[in-house]
Amino acid sequence: MKLCLPVQEANGMESVIFGHFGSAPFFALYDTEKKNVAFVDNGVAEHEHGQCMPVDAIRKTGAEAVLCRGMGLRAANLLQEAGITPFMVEATTISEAIVHYEAKNVSVLDAGKACQHHDCH
Repeated sequence: MKLCLPVQEANGMESVIFGHFGSAPFFALYDTEKKNVAFVDNGVAEHEHGQCMPVDAIRKTGAEAVLCRGMGLRAANLLQEAGITPFMVEATTISEAIVHYEAKNVSVLDAGKACQHHDCH
């Protein structure tokens, strides 16, 4: 399974998870079977609030889930419509997030957990 994580930099498993999904400079793609990580540039990191559309790009990577610290409801709904489950995770780095994911210490991002503005983290 491929997991997508919004990150600040492409620094391997110690890359810091970015506070808000759509504004992340990079997306990390972690393969749970191969135990490796690759990075793609977020071409739409600069945008007005609520106007990011990285969902199509993430869908093309084959990711089945997103692990993040925050996301707006529109993005969460678009991911779910694309068959990608958005999860909230309380972690600082990719390696920490994977530990939480494997321990099932994540929760599906729903309307009650979605961000309403960029300063929510």
